Amino acid sequence: MNINVQAVKFTMDEEQREFVDRKFERIKYAEELITDVLCTIKYDKKFSCDTTVNFRWGGNAHVGAEDFDFGAVVNKMIDVLDLKIKKEKDKVQEKK
Repeated sequence: MNINVQAVKFTMDEEQREFVDRKFERIKYAEELITDVLCTIKYDKKFSCDTTVNFRWGGNAHVGAEDFDFGAVVNKMIDVLDLKIKKEKDKVQEKK
């Protein structure tokens, strides 16, 4: 699973980068289902986080979140992303 995190209109410091990496540890349970994750965090008066997950079978999921706080926007995005991945995982297991 490749995880690519980009910062747009601001520079992410080392502490923020480590925070994001720690949060992505939460989806490690689906490592065999995911090929890559592209996360773009933008700052324009408030933070917005758009994340696309590409699954092994060709499907993908897109989630987004907005907040004035960096930590809060990453937490919101991970919560929604975790739910989407669990839903996809359940769908795939039902088809087997």
